[in-house]
Amino acid sequence: MVSSECVLTDDKVRRYISITSEALGKLRIAAPDRSFGRKLADDFLNMAKAYHEDARTFASKGDMVNAFACVNYAHGWLDAGARIGLFDVGGDDRLFTLYE
Repeated sequence: MVSSECVLTDDKVRRYISITSEALGKLRIAAPDRSFGRKLADDFLNMAKAYHEDARTFASKGDMVNAFACVNYAHGWLDAGARIGLFDVGGDDRLFTLYE
């Protein structure tokens, strides 16, 4: 028997996509403009945005498995960037996984 917590529903996937949208809107790049860190931050953010857009596209087509996979990759890029200090997330440990 499968628990209802383990079922991948449209509502759950759309909620995760919404959370990632919120995170994308909150973060600010912390690295200085002319630094290697800025290039990394831009790359992390571009990857997150691309995966987030893919998640939205898959969800709009009803492909919730791939939407779920993409939104997890998107948010993983955001969490990694926040954790290593590329993004200023205002100490938000609800939307991001912080180091401390």
